[in-house]
Amino acid sequence: MERMTLHPLLGIDALTELEPYLDQVGELFTAFRDQDSGCVSYGVLLADGERWFVKEAVTDAARQSLERGWAFHQAVQHPAIVPQVHRIAVRDSWAAVMPWREGEVLYHATVHGPRDRTSADSALARFRALPVRQVLSAFEQILDVHVAVEAAGHVAVDFYDGAVLYDFALGAVHLIDLDEYRRGPFPVEGERLPGSRRFMAPEEFQRGATIDRRTTVFTLGRAARLLLDAGDTEQAWRGNPAQLTVLTRATQPNPEQRFPSVHEFAAEWRTASRHG
Repeated sequence: MERMTLHPLLGIDALTELEPYLDQVGELFTAFRDQDSGCVSYGVLLADGERWFVKEAVTDAARQSLERGWAFHQAVQHPAIVPQVHRIAVRDSWAAVMPWREGEVLYHATVHGPRDRTSADSALARFRALPVRQVLSAFEQILDVHVAVEAAGHVAVDFYDGAVLYDFALGAVHLIDLDEYRRGPFPVEGERLPGSRRFMAPEEFQRGATIDRRTTVFTLGRAARLLLDAGDTEQAWRGNPAQLTVLTRATQPNPEQRFPSVHEFAAEWRTASRHG
């Protein structure tokens, strides 16, 4: 009888140390050790040619976030979301296993080092310099993901340009690091939610405020406003006036004045994109 061989990543449930094991079963062709998420991540090339991305939580906050992310990925699937397909217990924490996707993260949030979004060779600057139709296509993919997120009863938390992995060769968007997404609505329990201020709604900074689909509408409105600008000062809008009108409503400080759902925001945005 032929002996079955377990997959070196998907067939193992617990480890004492992650990195030495990854180095044993494959080639670590990249590592991200300086992330402000509290995670250390690895690109692993296995002997059969498969490439995988493995993310380990190394702080308590990151462990809680990774646990939340696992629940989210079980509830929401979309072709543009890089899925968590397996997780490995590492001592008292977790490591999530995901398929590798080609592309460049539009913005790297690191603990040290520069946080540059404007230099000509940065991924975000090169993305903003693409023809408008390509940027609109990328945002359409982001929008489509969040229609699915809403349909699954979840809301966006901590979405920003650092969650966008863009394949410049294929024009494909992959969304990563959606670990703070959760079922909504829910109240803000601390002083604020995690995230980038550039993308966050006012209620995300208010203890006890309700986070719901209108909060996701705000975040998506900010994403469109920032991605469709030629620079970082929001003075070089590249879309049409009708789209900007839609974004103005989507990003109203008062949630009641925004679109009531991602679905309705998406419909208005697409109408403005066709006729503007």
